[in-house]
Amino acid sequence: MKTTLHRYVAALVASVLVSACGGGGGDDTPAPITEVPDSALASPGAYTQFARSLPAVDNAEPLSVGRLDVAPTSETDEPASLN
Repeated sequence: MKTTLHRYVAALVASVLVSACGGGGGDDTPAPITEVPDSALASPGAYTQFARSLPAVDNAEPLSVGRLDVAPTSETDEPASLN
């Protein structure tokens, strides 16, 4: 009787340990970008780099451009491609 009880207890402990280890970590996806950051407004190069880093998705929410009157420009820099 005692050995049967020990087997049940051992099986219960093993099942608890196995089920406790099955959980994954938290969600590592970054929060979506909702507005143009200040660092992108510092210069034309920074703005172009920010625009290049945006994912090409059709179902994302549009960026808030409330602080952006006009994109940074330069009279001396060559035009940059987003590709």
